Amino acid sequence: MKKPITIFLLFFVCNCSAQDSVYVRQVINTLTSKALWGRGYTKDGMTKTADFLAAEYQKIGLSRILGSFKQDFSFPVNTFPGKMKVVVNGRKLTPGKDFIVSNESPGTKQHANLKKIDSATFQTESNIRVQLKDKLTWSVATEVGNITAIQINRNNFTEVPKQINIDVENKLIQNFTASNVCGIVKGTKYPDSVLTITAHYDHLGGMGAETYFPGANDNAAGVATLLSLAKYYAANPQPYSVAFICFAAEEAGLLGSRYYTENPLFPLEQIKFLINLDLVGTGESGMTVVNASVYPRAFLLLNKINDEHKLITKINPRGKAANSDHYFFTEKGVPAFFLYTQGGPSAYHDIFDKPETLPLTEYKDLFKLIVDFNHEIMK
Repeated sequence: MKKPITIFLLFFVCNCSAQDSVYVRQVINTLTSKALWGRGYTKDGMTKTADFLAAEYQKIGLSRILGSFKQDFSFPVNTFPGKMKVVVNGRKLTPGKDFIVSNESPGTKQHANLKKIDSATFQTESNIRVQLKDKLTWSVATEVGNITAIQINRNNFTEVPKQINIDVENKLIQNFTASNVCGIVKGTKYPDSVLTITAHYDHLGGMGAETYFPGANDNAAGVATLLSLAKYYAANPQPYSVAFICFAAEEAGLLGSRYYTENPLFPLEQIKFLINLDLVGTGESGMTVVNASVYPRAFLLLNKINDEHKLITKINPRGKAANSDHYFFTEKGVPAFFLYTQGGPSAYHDIFDKPETLPLTEYKDLFKLIVDFNHEIMK
């Protein structure tokens, strides 16, 4: 009977992932919508997203770990809630497309001449710096600097910057409250043996009152994949428990996952393996596994499963790296992989990381690979 049961399980997993591809698209569209405003620090974007995820956990049938789906924490963050006007040489620039304000910048309002520092850098007599960049990428700062730095897309602005008229508003929030969103499917036989799946749900939020960063690949795709796995495990409880954690404030410096590892909702030593999903919306060029060299046996197992079922075209090994939410777990001794796919659109930390251009090339294969790997690693 073993072979027929195996065939049935494989069919069920494939059918489940096929059906959930529609759900995954719906989740990505919601997470990247204007209503959630980049899942960041203005217009209640992050709070609304945490509420949405908690509601999804409830619908899926996940259990609360310690009385609530949310784990609150706070930290300082520099935000740009209002005015975002930059005019250079008399030409009004479009936020996100033509320019960005560096994340640690203070607000300012002034009209001034620019002095050339080098071929790409220009500065006023006061506290404004203009830099020409081939690509505009934004991030999140937890403090405010002394210089208002403006990065201009040199592909959209070919003139030499000589004058600037700027009116930018910033607001430092000393105690911004965010929430990790945590749920669990209790194991039927070994509830204290836990497999953990994580993804950060925050993105960059908005820059000014009219421009926001959708963050489809980073990391709406990871969260949507996590939720589809949660649906699968809620419908198919395993002997071991499966925990799901959506972290806040990854973009601010892995703050949500660091807080969680310092304040775990269950003992970290109960985690037998952790899989972190970030930037998984592509896959034309394969996938990379961070910590592959740290856990070589688990990496060999992952490749064996992938080769047997001909799923991801190529799995690239990478060593230890502090580049996503797996890191602080690894530092605490929790075995963990960080998976990210490669190829496809190059949009990253910009306004062009949109759901309509996200291919989700390897969603079904990645779903199956993760389920099969989890089954083998937890034996």
